[in-house]
Amino acid sequence: MIEIKPIKNLDAIIQIPGSKSYTHRALIISSLADGESTLLNPLKSEDTYYTSDALKKFGIPILWSDDNKAYIYGSGGRLLPPRERVYVGNSGTSMRFLTAMSSLIKGKVLLEGNYRMKKRPMIGLIECLKTLGVDAYAWEDENSLLICVESNGLKGGYTQARGKESSQFISALLMIAPYSEKGIEIEVKGESISKPYLDITIDTMSSFGINVLREGYKYFSVPSGLFYKPQKYLIEADASNASYFFSAAAITCGKVRVEKINPYSLQGDIRFLKILEEMGCNVIRGANWVEIRGKELRGIEIDMSDTPDLVPTLAVTASFAQGKTTIKNIGHLRFKESDRIEALTNELKKMGIRVQSGQDWLTIEGGSPKGIEIETYNDHRIAMSFAIAGLKVSGVKITREDCVNKSFPQFWEKLKTLYTEY
Repeated sequence: MIEIKPIKNLDAIIQIPGSKSYTHRALIISSLADGESTLLNPLKSEDTYYTSDALKKFGIPILWSDDNKAYIYGSGGRLLPPRERVYVGNSGTSMRFLTAMSSLIKGKVLLEGNYRMKKRPMIGLIECLKTLGVDAYAWEDENSLLICVESNGLKGGYTQARGKESSQFISALLMIAPYSEKGIEIEVKGESISKPYLDITIDTMSSFGINVLREGYKYFSVPSGLFYKPQKYLIEADASNASYFFSAAAITCGKVRVEKINPYSLQGDIRFLKILEEMGCNVIRGANWVEIRGKELRGIEIDMSDTPDLVPTLAVTASFAQGKTTIKNIGHLRFKESDRIEALTNELKKMGIRVQSGQDWLTIEGGSPKGIEIETYNDHRIAMSFAIAGLKVSGVKITREDCVNKSFPQFWEKLKTLYTEY
């Protein structure tokens, strides 16, 4: 357990590690390229290591260096069946991307996720793979979700994906499409959630030489016969992880400058800058930096279907605002590392904040939160969001603080740098 100490007169400059979303995608894509790629500023975290370790089992040499680089020796799509189960813990991104990638392997691949993975959508992706000529199926045991992929090569063709389930299904299929026999066409049924993550996928593919044909977020097509080219690829800072430090400035009425971050990133979570402006903060954008100056906050009403990872940060920030904040269209948060709607409701109420919630919405009545012991539900984003509240009020203690290793192992170290005495 770790206790957060309040801070007065916050005025800090900070840098954030590389994007988890870009790192996952760059690892997958560079592994399919034919030759050596170098990733600059990749995120070293529990989730990205799961992806990296799995790729090694697929026959891809990967070296993480001490100077914040990763070297990937891609095989041109020629992957080996692993000799053992591929374990991905609670990394939904790893499970989805690697399930699709396994369809390129001639043989059998068995992937395993932990008990929480049983709550996370996967069937839609399996159904898509079946229509593309791959035998894939899933089952559960007491403590895990297991997925088996048996393939003789990916035929490809046309498939339909349900947009409401997960944008990662579409991303997973797009990334492997160049190595299918026929290419892949994807028609999206219904409205897509988390659209910015599709933009990240397409942007990364383009950087490695493959362009995706698209009609908005309804139709995507990638032909066969064109392949990824090895690259030296710079991964930009993680906007999701930057949001905690943007929030720190907002709730303390302080000032935080985040350097080496793209204020106009394709990452959807850079939207938090606009949200904080709407809530009353001053936001200054430079060429590769952002500065937040906190002011008195006011509640807002907002649709967060495309930026689910921001919801815990916004909910905690809103608890310090004047008035009511309503966050809508977030039902998919119930199937993340925890049921985040329930987790936020429980912990904010314990802090003395009036909260109401439904299946896909959350309303927070801002006030004066009190310091308590926060149950994190072993969820990294719950831990980091509530830690920021401790910069404003005393007595905030975070249980199972190591859960931040999933996406931001340096979080506690970075948080310490906000204090002038460090």
